Amino acid sequence: MLNTDNILDVARLARFLAERGFDLDLKQPPRLLTGGLANLNYAIAVNGRPAVLRRAPAGKLPTGAHDMAREHFVLSRLCGKFPEAPESYLLCDDASVIGAPFQIIEFRDGRQVRGEDLSCLSEEEDLPAALPDLLGGLLAKLHAVDPRDCGLQDFGKPEGFAKRNAARWSDRAVDLTRGTRRAERAVDVESILRDRFADWEGGSPVILHCDFKLDNLLLARGSVRPVALVDWDMATRGDALFDLGTLLSYWSEPDDPPCMLRLKQMPTALPGFPGRSRMAAAYAAASGRSVEDVEAFRVLCLLKLAVVFLQLHQRWRSGDLGDDRYAGFEALGLELLDYTHSVAAQLDGNQQRQVPS
Repeated sequence: MLNTDNILDVARLARFLAERGFDLDLKQPPRLLTGGLANLNYAIAVNGRPAVLRRAPAGKLPTGAHDMAREHFVLSRLCGKFPEAPESYLLCDDASVIGAPFQIIEFRDGRQVRGEDLSCLSEEEDLPAALPDLLGGLLAKLHAVDPRDCGLQDFGKPEGFAKRNAARWSDRAVDLTRGTRRAERAVDVESILRDRFADWEGGSPVILHCDFKLDNLLLARGSVRPVALVDWDMATRGDALFDLGTLLSYWSEPDDPPCMLRLKQMPTALPGFPGRSRMAAAYAAASGRSVEDVEAFRVLCLLKLAVVFLQLHQRWRSGDLGDDRYAGFEALGLELLDYTHSVAAQLDGNQQRQVPS
């Protein structure tokens, strides 16, 4: 179905930008870029050069998600110390201009590998061999940035980050499954994560992307080399292993259960791609950090992923999202919760409870 929230009031946008020194080229109308499941990105031209207008979706948004102000704050500072972060030129937090807060962000020319589609790569480019070091090296580079060097030393709430996020996502999972046959599994995962992170003491907090995966990376033309890392609206400071756990929660393997294979967030289940352990080892080598506790963070991030799919389905069902891609997200989210429960039980070293599925 057509989502009218995708249609911009170009005249009003042009007036708003002109008042702030940005000349919107009306000969090149904003073009909605494909990909992504929530935030909307438009190719535009301002002041004679390409740029991206990035806006939050319409409707009531989950706490902490689609935060244009957060993303602008990070990108406008980080770009000087982390070259793969595009610069954010302008923030508009007035939803009345185009229907939601938005930013104007630097355009970077590059290729995106979406899901299992490798068509943007040449036959000579060996992505399976390059991927662990490509992602591990970039993530280590981000985590090596000193927040004090880019004015981000007071950004976020790093103290108690892991414990707080374990409680946050567990509470949401419990709420979303209350009264259903998955409720006991959600409570089990909550208990395991609470115990695991109750006395957690991570190292010095780092700048976190919080959605680090392959399709948020733009690759150079003709080279498996990063030119931009995008989608920073959930960025914060906290435990480095949270970013690695996020990446591994998307990293499917051929023997994973069907829900992980249906994710198709990255091509890692295809023949020839290395597994999660190789990815974790590459990050450890590049960063010098221990990844001994990364499986606990993978459980946390798998739970977060299940909750996100359930929340997106809930918003679709309420009419906030007009894209029927979300129709099957409830089933996927519940299956991901089942998988999270099995991984958490292995982590905890206990026998998984038998709950009807």
